[in-house]
Amino acid sequence: MTTPTTERPAKAHGVTLTSGAAAKVTTLLEQEGRDDLRLRIAVQPGGCSGLIYQLYFDERQMEDDLVADFDGVEVVVDKMSSPYLLGAVIDFADTIEKQGFTIDNPNAGSSCACGDSFG
Repeated sequence: MTTPTTERPAKAHGVTLTSGAAAKVTTLLEQEGRDDLRLRIAVQPGGCSGLIYQLYFDERQMEDDLVADFDGVEVVVDKMSSPYLLGAVIDFADTIEKQGFTIDNPNAGSSCACGDSFG
């Protein structure tokens, strides 16, 4: 694991990454041959219900980012997205019906049929 690029202490956020999701992220990073990336989750305006999730690898860490470590995987949330994600759980499903990362967010009052947007 790499240490953050800044010397300030990391501020935690309310997002949880399950051990299954952490294992999948670790596998993906190993396949990419990168150890300088973090998993970033953000909330942006858009979608049918008003807000959409963005989940991606990021090499940057901004000054106001909130960071937590899960089994060696750094999960980063920007300060503006943090209130929308408090209590959210990121998991990885690998079944016949579904494969991919899932986000269970108690703050989502509504969601669209596609599951990519919430309000």
